[in-house]
Amino acid sequence: MKAVFFEAFGETPRLATLPCPMPEPHGVVLKVEATGVCRSDWHGWMGHDDDIELPHVPGHELAGTVAAVGRSVRKWKIGDRVTVPFVGGCGGCPQCHAGHQQVCDHQFQPGFTHWGSFAEYVSIHQADLNLVALPESMDFVTAASLGCRFATSFRAVVDQGRTRAGEWVCVHGSGGVGLSAIMIANALGANVVAVDIADDKLALAKALGAVSTINARAVTDVAEAVREITQGGAHVSIDALGHPETCFNSIRNLRKRGRHVQIGLMVAEQSTPQVPMAQIIANELEILGSHGMQAHRYDAMMAMIATGKVEPQRLIGRRITLEEAIEALTEMDSFQATGVTVVDRF
Repeated sequence: MKAVFFEAFGETPRLATLPCPMPEPHGVVLKVEATGVCRSDWHGWMGHDDDIELPHVPGHELAGTVAAVGRSVRKWKIGDRVTVPFVGGCGGCPQCHAGHQQVCDHQFQPGFTHWGSFAEYVSIHQADLNLVALPESMDFVTAASLGCRFATSFRAVVDQGRTRAGEWVCVHGSGGVGLSAIMIANALGANVVAVDIADDKLALAKALGAVSTINARAVTDVAEAVREITQGGAHVSIDALGHPETCFNSIRNLRKRGRHVQIGLMVAEQSTPQVPMAQIIANELEILGSHGMQAHRYDAMMAMIATGKVEPQRLIGRRITLEEAIEALTEMDSFQATGVTVVDRF
């Protein structure tokens, strides 16, 4: 199979011909029809993830068709159209038994714990627990865009943030995660403020439902600007970028008893950011993480997509070839494309 492949962290990947995977007894092999290029892939390529063993094939946002089935799989057959959360559960640990596969004690992640979807084929473990069927009305490119950014945002806004109609939601960062969060919060009836440093991304945020936008480079105090717009602060605030400054601002711009949700990853020297602890205590703020979404929660998200309340296809930016994924990956830290970049030609 063709795959994007690297043998050292930070070294430019190459397009290689590699052996096709075989299905685990409890798993399947998917023919990849589309795969997103995500900032998490960049973190993995840079060596920020301890789960990766070299050599490696990245990629974790995917959709495709079942090409081979393990002997223990009961729910799936060759030809089924599916997607999968970027965090999969083992099915046997206390977290999985409680329905929290997104924090499974023995989780697997394509593109991190094993070779991923920047390839023609990818192995998926525990298929009966982790695969999600795709409606015929959903194309593979849209489905691939759900796997990390949209699904994670859905859980962050709906489950972790507990967003309600009429509340103020502030989203820091208008990349794929942030734009997804804006669209979802707007669909729930919340009033969304989008913060970014790029006017084109803020314009897209406005088009997707943000009632107000803030260019962080144009104001002296982002948190104060949010408090002024919201007349007291956000009820829910999301760091969709993953940077000490956006995390700090997201907490500071909350009103009393507000909820901060951290989606954006912070690794290496940024992994222990400062937080305004005095404000957290005095105002009884909640600090929450959001790490993917379980396969069994996809039904709620799929229902909102089916009824047109959210339209993830509007977040699709560039559609590229597998070979072009190399440049898209390596330039991700210096150049952030508007919307979600998806590989759809192999």
